[in-house]
Amino acid sequence: MRPSPNIWHTPDVYELENQAFDRADQVGAAIDALHPLAGATLLDIGCGTGYHLPGFADRGARVLGLEPHPPLARLAAARLADRPESSARQAPSPAPEPAPGPPAPSPAVARRAGVLTGEAEHLPLANATVDVAVARWAYFFGPGCEPGLAEVERVLRPGGLAAFLDNDATRSRFGGWFAASLPAYDPIAVRRFWRRQGFTALDLDLAWECPDRATFEAIVRIEFEPALADRILATHPGTSVDYAVTLWHRTH
Repeated sequence: MRPSPNIWHTPDVYELENQAFDRADQVGAAIDALHPLAGATLLDIGCGTGYHLPGFADRGARVLGLEPHPPLARLAAARLADRPESSARQAPSPAPEPAPGPPAPSPAVARRAGVLTGEAEHLPLANATVDVAVARWAYFFGPGCEPGLAEVERVLRPGGLAAFLDNDATRSRFGGWFAASLPAYDPIAVRRFWRRQGFTALDLDLAWECPDRATFEAIVRIEFEPALADRILATHPGTSVDYAVTLWHRTH
């Protein structure tokens, strides 16, 4: 398990980043269009503090978060525990059966939604128990992530959807910053990898939209090394930036 330097160390600032990114929830709408979420069981792999789980539940899904870092998993469970049960649109569906043996599900599993502690390479769920599996930057993409992809395929029901959101380093202002931060990163090789795995690219043009400059600066500084963050902030005024992403999706 590789620590995530942004959300692990500064979950409060990462919360502000979640609020700034894709404020119209185009990603959620795209996933819903690819596989209707009403009545579906959705697994959010690397859910962090569970920021996106309520949004998926609002679309009618029974949501499960998976998070390897226990402090974040506890925050995600608390977020769901604070959510009024009456706000869900669908009647609860049966819970997926956990796989035998460790890692066991978190005890904070609610009637409609829950949080599991575990890693993508060893999903703590039985075969064919999930309709939609999603991840947002939670699992570094490209060669080396095949064990996690095999696990996703195992837990998905026939006709289930895998949908993974990745940065597009080939376009947008933010994409240029991302490319500068990882000079060895090869976005063309990454796209070739996903296509070999049978995934289709859905390119989305989104943005960070912050309420003030202080928030914008704070989230830039958790995403980039100090020297690059200084250069970005010195040359980019304002409180927003265009942000291109790719939603890689495959129906199993």
